[in-house]
Amino acid sequence: MVAIDGKHFAKIHSLTNSTYFVVQDPQNFKDVATHWAKDIVNEMASRKVINGVGDDLFNPNLEITRAEFAAIIVRGLGLKLESGTTSFADVKVSDWYNDAVQTAYSYKLINGFEDGAFHPTDKITREQAMSIIAKAMVITDLKTKLPAKEASELLSIYTDANEASDWAKSGIADSLQAGIITGRSGNVLAPQAFITRAEVAAIIQRLLQQSDLI
Repeated sequence: MVAIDGKHFAKIHSLTNSTYFVVQDPQNFKDVATHWAKDIVNEMASRKVINGVGDDLFNPNLEITRAEFAAIIVRGLGLKLESGTTSFADVKVSDWYNDAVQTAYSYKLINGFEDGAFHPTDKITREQAMSIIAKAMVITDLKTKLPAKEASELLSIYTDANEASDWAKSGIADSLQAGIITGRSGNVLAPQAFITRAEVAAIIQRLLQQSDLI
């Protein structure tokens, strides 16, 4: 909110030109009441970036799929959904995530596998998520604010950095340097580990905060 001449206005940061409505939808999921991500999850849900699973539950420790992550990053960035057939053989127009995947692909946020598939129901790994976050940082101009550093330098403090795929190292480094993703514990990066719904909520919040979108 900003005050101008005694009147209060909602200040909206956006990557696209559209018509906006200010919606307040406070959330208070029962199963995050004592969780480390309680405030983060409830805030991101109130902003319609993430959704619950029904019955006032969020299921914070459930690992997330590639399709779900694509949908969350598209909602978080406020990208206008694009419809139609994607370039992935395993994503159908009738799938609930088709438009989100199509939009993420159009904005060059996601790639498929060598077999031409997206594998939407596979659980997403930390390195895959970091790669997508790094691409989102380009869209939000956050990438341009980072000082130039070699990926090897940023990854050198992690004892398991050699487990990261070569194609992912640049994106991992950008995500780490921006402070959007940290090691899972101390100097352990865990690039091949899966990522939970609570962790994704925290990652998206940091991306939006660091990009001055919230």
